[in-house]
Amino acid sequence: MDEGTDVPPTDRLTEYVETGAHDAAVTALEQYTAADSDARHEALQALHDLATTQPTVFTSVLSGLAPFLDDPKRSVRLTTAKVFVAVADAEPAAAGRVSEPLLGRLADDEEFYYVRARAAEALGYVARDEPRAVDLRAFLAELRVGLSFDEPEVVAKLAKALECVALGRPQRLTHHTGELATHLDDDAELVRYHLLTAIVVVGCERPSALADCQAALGACLEDESPYVRGRAAEALGLVARADELECGVPEARLASLADEESSFAAERARYALDARDEGSAEAVVGVGSIRGIREETEEVVADITRPGEAMCRECGRALPNHGPPVCPECGRPS
Repeated sequence: MDEGTDVPPTDRLTEYVETGAHDAAVTALEQYTAADSDARHEALQALHDLATTQPTVFTSVLSGLAPFLDDPKRSVRLTTAKVFVAVADAEPAAAGRVSEPLLGRLADDEEFYYVRARAAEALGYVARDEPRAVDLRAFLAELRVGLSFDEPEVVAKLAKALECVALGRPQRLTHHTGELATHLDDDAELVRYHLLTAIVVVGCERPSALADCQAALGACLEDESPYVRGRAAEALGLVARADELECGVPEARLASLADEESSFAAERARYALDARDEGSAEAVVGVGSIRGIREETEEVVADITRPGEAMCRECGRALPNHGPPVCPECGRPS
């Protein structure tokens, strides 16, 4: 690389991809692999910009992009991984067909941690909708082991990928819920939320898998995040509904959460308490179901990560930038 090879302009490269000129795009990408580092970076940045708005146009050229995941320049590898994330979210089957280089980035302990994080995210999207494409023990092991040893930025993506694994094929995590529960005290709210969501998804299909998690779930009812508290209550509701399990539901704490008139945590606390009353399992539509979790979790994550907007720790409502120092929903001091 870095030999100064003549390459087509970046706008022509993106035009090839955007218009479906597969052969021309692949040829141009091959030429760019031998270009200087600045040209490679500029080209991948342009492709990333296109992928954020039109990810589906990349399905036929991902194999041509794969070599850039091994590029000597770190910024090129990272930008390429971001392209794969965008495509995997929109077209997981296409990303699944070229998952091997992503697995290589994830497994490389010496790789820049942001690259590893993006590789995990892309693979997670594949696992969510095309689980057979990444049905590998090594992939699952990398996700689980990394929860203990990786950089915080990577851990959040690993937790997200584990949630996606659960959504795609819950039985893959049936025997790992106890291990996941040991990380529910992570400092990052997003990590706790993703791991708890993975545990709840497994519990939707097999409540018995949550038998050894009850103490950790009970502790999460005291979490500062309403989304973490809600998922913990939802998990306890699943356990309480399982005939083969004994569940020590902390009724007093759940009752206090249920008193919140309108919140993520309150709905799920009521779901857990309603387990005492036969026939009330569908009291809240979507709660305690994989389909409901799939439909809502993207919005929840957006609330958790929304920049510049404070959230009430009690009920989860967004706090206004200007106003009295109390939550307009529940009255808690902000």
